[in-house]
Amino acid sequence: MARSSYTTPLTSRYASEEMSYAFSEQKKFSTWRRLWLYLAKAEKELGLDITNEQLAEMEAHVDAIDYEMAAAEERKRRHDVMAHVHTFGSSCPKAAPIIHLGATSCYVTDNTDLIVLRDAFDILLPKLARCIDRLATFARTHKALPTLGYTHFQPAQLTTVGKRACLWLSDLLMDLRNVTRARDDLRFRGVKGTTGTQASFLELFDGDDDKVIELDRKVTALAGFRKSYSVTGQTYSRKVDYEVLAALAGLGSTIHKICSDIRLLASLKEIEEPFEASQIGSSAMAYKRNPMRCERCCSLSRHLMVLASDPLHTASVQWFERTLDDSANRRICLPEAFLTADGLVNTMQNVLEGLVVYPKVIEQHVNAELPFMATENVLMAMVKAGADRQECHEKIRVLSQESARQVKEFGKGNDLVERIRQSEYFRPIHDELKRLLDPSTFIGRAPKQVESFLDEEVVPAIAAYSHENEKKAIVHV
Repeated sequence: MARSSYTTPLTSRYASEEMSYAFSEQKKFSTWRRLWLYLAKAEKELGLDITNEQLAEMEAHVDAIDYEMAAAEERKRRHDVMAHVHTFGSSCPKAAPIIHLGATSCYVTDNTDLIVLRDAFDILLPKLARCIDRLATFARTHKALPTLGYTHFQPAQLTTVGKRACLWLSDLLMDLRNVTRARDDLRFRGVKGTTGTQASFLELFDGDDDKVIELDRKVTALAGFRKSYSVTGQTYSRKVDYEVLAALAGLGSTIHKICSDIRLLASLKEIEEPFEASQIGSSAMAYKRNPMRCERCCSLSRHLMVLASDPLHTASVQWFERTLDDSANRRICLPEAFLTADGLVNTMQNVLEGLVVYPKVIEQHVNAELPFMATENVLMAMVKAGADRQECHEKIRVLSQESARQVKEFGKGNDLVERIRQSEYFRPIHDELKRLLDPSTFIGRAPKQVESFLDEEVVPAIAAYSHENEKKAIVHV
């Protein structure tokens, strides 16, 4: 059935249902009502004239929201919070007089945003940990498989498939730390009043400073936070939003790098992302196996990285205690950042659970370059056999240049080893050539580096998420 209005692909195509719900209207407005309930409970405990009957009435209607009435109220009042105050009050006539008592709009809007950000982090972090777990398994499996290393995307010394995966893992661990820190650094705005002075609450409690402090503490605890921000204007500092989105943007950068590497490896036919039996790579070229999942990740990552600039600009123009030019921007960039990050890690996990390695192709590429890399070994072996170092260097240089010319000008294979075998000068080491050209002797400590890195850094970093480790990623399209 055709749809006649725009739907964001972040919710219809990429992000999970749980992340979509975290930024839904139901989550938002039911949280508003819970915050009004928390405020009333705390005010009652501290001596204000609020009855248990009023609290029970509010609690019974937290999730039952009349959205049509709320929309009509907002059209009339041009104020979203007051529209919902009146809508809530119509369901709770006895509690209506004490709903939002002493509060400003940002009591519900900002505190709800902080709750949603915290909950969204709690959805994202286990998924990121699963990506790290899957990649760690891949790295351990291929810790000793020699592969051609590249610098400047030009052939360099050998590394291993597992060691390269550890480079990816190292960046992901940084992201896990940064995202965790951004989550744990979140505080509650708390009960601060219209410009952050708590003047309205001081008036409610007849100038009792201790009760105002206790009110803030009680509501903060009811909302599940350990601390509230010590000072705020009308809003919490919008630099908090930047810290949140900067951590997510960093994750986007890492995933873009990993997926770009996999796309290059797929072009080299060394490693591929999963490709399903009935999957079509191209509508015209039936043989194609395009890396669509990694391409999707790169595409989403760019959007995520760009979003981090929004809160930077917003924070810089918040005049004095606040302006409202933050509102529309935050309604877009905060949900989109988490929905994008969620789609990213879902897809990344799927890729990492099905990576395909082609050892024979990798070996072929190694063998094409290894003779050049082994020239120093050949030189040392000849010197040990009694040859003159400078003379030997010149012999190898000439043979290497001749072999490189065959590769570059005529498209032939690297025949340097065969040229050395046919050279009488190199007869003293002919029997040693196989040993001198063994790829496993060119990878240094890579396998041991992989094991120690995984055991000492990766496994402890994701241990807290082991209870959710078995969940599979679902790629919708």
